[in-house]
Amino acid sequence: MSKFTRLAITHALMMGGDAAMVVALADSFFFSVSLDSARTQVLLFLAIGFAPFLFVAPFIGPMIDRVPGGRRLVIQIIALVRIVLLLLMARSIDGLALFPLVFLSLVLQKTYAISKSALVPSTVRSERELVEANSKLGLVAGIVGAGLVLPAALLLQVAGSVGALAWGALLFAAGFVSALRLPKEGVAAEPADSDESDQLRSESLQTAALVMTVLRANVGFTFFHLAFWLRTEDHGTLLFGAAVGASALATMTGNAIAPRLRDRVREETMLSAALVVSAVAGVGLALLGGTIAAVALAAVVNFVAALGRLGFESIVQRDAPGANRGRAFAQFETRFQFAWAVAGFVAVALGAPGWVGFLVVGLASAAALVQLRVAGPELRRSGRRRNGRSGRRSSAGRGRRRRGPVSRRSGSGRNGAGRSTSGRPLPPPDESSRRRAGPGSTPPGRRVRSSRGRP
Repeated sequence: MSKFTRLAITHALMMGGDAAMVVALADSFFFSVSLDSARTQVLLFLAIGFAPFLFVAPFIGPMIDRVPGGRRLVIQIIALVRIVLLLLMARSIDGLALFPLVFLSLVLQKTYAISKSALVPSTVRSERELVEANSKLGLVAGIVGAGLVLPAALLLQVAGSVGALAWGALLFAAGFVSALRLPKEGVAAEPADSDESDQLRSESLQTAALVMTVLRANVGFTFFHLAFWLRTEDHGTLLFGAAVGASALATMTGNAIAPRLRDRVREETMLSAALVVSAVAGVGLALLGGTIAAVALAAVVNFVAALGRLGFESIVQRDAPGANRGRAFAQFETRFQFAWAVAGFVAVALGAPGWVGFLVVGLASAAALVQLRVAGPELRRSGRRRNGRSGRRSSAGRGRRRRGPVSRRSGSGRNGAGRSTSGRPLPPPDESSRRRAGPGSTPPGRRVRSSRGRP
């Protein structure tokens, strides 16, 4: 069994446990307490739960990355703690103690997402596989998770929330066992050097990260906005369940088509399209209004976030070729999770009518689109220049690290300066060697200009 398959199984089980918890909470005190009390509790735990974690994570994460098997151990610990939390929820299903347990579970869920992102590069065999890995993980988790949530829904009808929570605990137990088989490699044995830091701070990459931050913030804002606003509508719990289900289906669809879309369009185009769809959907559904529009918006923001993630990860590989992938993905994922939590806090504190929340999503996406359009051409040129310089530096680095009598890149015992690997000057190639190379060959040292229109 490949490393990626082991990670995919672990991820599917962890997502199944999350889905079982959501199903169990649908019939619990969490959704029956008064709106004012719920709003206070949610604001409190978003502030004291997520904020410290997300501020501390950038400092703790690099230390974990340097420990062999560090992220693997984090996932195992999370699975075990989630088991305990679900069992405690089963005992507190009708009390206020349920709120801190639920939000601690959300913090652990986000911690798992960061650790999973850091592990993905160590489970694939090539750059091509890496750029599609998270989409495949999302697709597998969606399909398997849909099958695993059906027993939770059945148990909810037969044994109530306690039965669904017990099923979720079993899934997390299976996730812990599966996590024992994850790769033990360290994500990044050495701290980031100046070259890696410069690449990750490039203008093109930071602008792409800004777009992805807005997309992820839209997901968090929409989730909490609908969780509170739909409770004021008839059949609010059922409608919120429909929104969560539509979000999961849209995410799975986005993960399925994102790799094919990337083969046809540029990464910047994928991010721009994601913002355009979000802006149009937010403004259009605000004008339409109603609960059906709420479910539609939940699906849209999760769909475009799945598309945008693959485009962003492609830009990371293109504009930061010398960066450690696991460390880079973990750093950016921490930022995105912070945006999700802050946007959720704003949604709960705002307490706006449904259509106003939809409009906020549309306007935020439109503002990010304007930023991308204004900076786009220059940033793309910057990205191409940086990519070329990074490629030359990484090639030179590979040449310096090789040992042996012949440099494989230079060929025939020559390096780029016309010297042998031992440092002695080499004579120019004779006329016979040019004849043997053929009439269409290029003399040594001369670069061939690509016939393609772009560099």
